[in-house]
Amino acid sequence: MKILFIAPIPPPVNGQSKASKVLQDALVNQHEVEIINLSKSSLKNGANSFRRFFEIMNILKEVKKKKNNNDIIYISLAESFAGNMRDLAIYNLCKKDLNKTYIHMLGGAGMKEILSKKGWQKNVNAKFMKKLAGVIVEGPVNYETFKKVIPEEKIHIVPNFAEDFLFVTDEEIKKKFENLDPIKILYLSNLIPGKGYDELTDAYLSLSDEEQGKIKISFVGGFESDESEKKFLKKIDQNLGLKYLGKFIDGEEKRKLYCKNHVFCLPTYYPFEGQPISILEGYATGCVVITSNHSGIPYIFEDNVNGLRVEKKSISSLAGALKNLISEKERLMEIAFHNRDEALAKYRTSIYQEKLLKIFSDQYRHNSK
Repeated sequence: MKILFIAPIPPPVNGQSKASKVLQDALVNQHEVEIINLSKSSLKNGANSFRRFFEIMNILKEVKKKKNNNDIIYISLAESFAGNMRDLAIYNLCKKDLNKTYIHMLGGAGMKEILSKKGWQKNVNAKFMKKLAGVIVEGPVNYETFKKVIPEEKIHIVPNFAEDFLFVTDEEIKKKFENLDPIKILYLSNLIPGKGYDELTDAYLSLSDEEQGKIKISFVGGFESDESEKKFLKKIDQNLGLKYLGKFIDGEEKRKLYCKNHVFCLPTYYPFEGQPISILEGYATGCVVITSNHSGIPYIFEDNVNGLRVEKKSISSLAGALKNLISEKERLMEIAFHNRDEALAKYRTSIYQEKLLKIFSDQYRHNSK
């Protein structure tokens, strides 16, 4: 097959670009793939600079040049207003080949808002989407969103994944839970508004000195601005239980970091959140998970089974979860084993890749008849 692949490719690394790269790796081994990279340097959403505006113009020029004579067109969707305007322009450029085009919604809360409200934006999106070969979503939340504008038989649920090298052995889980003094918690995601890192910090600081001594929290991720980075570093500067490890970590170093931590925490209420790959990475590496009841998370996370659910934006709820970890240490390793086993059964890259390749192959055969 000849595939036009329109998606963000790392760097920078985030959930959307990581998922795109894993799919790209599977496609290039078997098919002719032309890539149009949607990545941008800033963590801010939307066309927030002249530089990004010109990047989008160049993307559209590339689409216009490469849109013809493809068997499949794959588009990884945006959710901001500016991103959606870009995607509408891509649909328009590819309008003669929408019956060969798949869109992939990695995220979903922003698109839910677009397709739920009345007005021109929903109508224009719906007009194009009705003509698509199909839409790929992470779970039932996005399925319900898209069935308002596209036939249900064209909606394909493909859950996210954890990369193979992250999966730990029984011995590795046992080893890290030999010592729970202190309980080590990892926050690994961009440190941007809505991700819950500030609330997690405040929850820890609200604990008594004795309770703080029983927990250590490490943060990894990029900031939206230099100002927000300085503010955060100043907040944690005087506390030995809070540590910032840097903007980015990947590969074997990331695996080692997960293996040093007992708990992964992502108390997100981020408006463009979907099904966070970082939670599945926490499962694969034998971590207990603390997270919120937000977007697609309820379909991969069960309270008191995979870990502890906290209320969104709630410092007191997070503080309660931290205290719960201290008081119920004996349960943590059992949950860690459960999470690793669940990830082995459901969230492998091979499962993700095979499902997507089958969708494209079936469509190719259908169009070839």
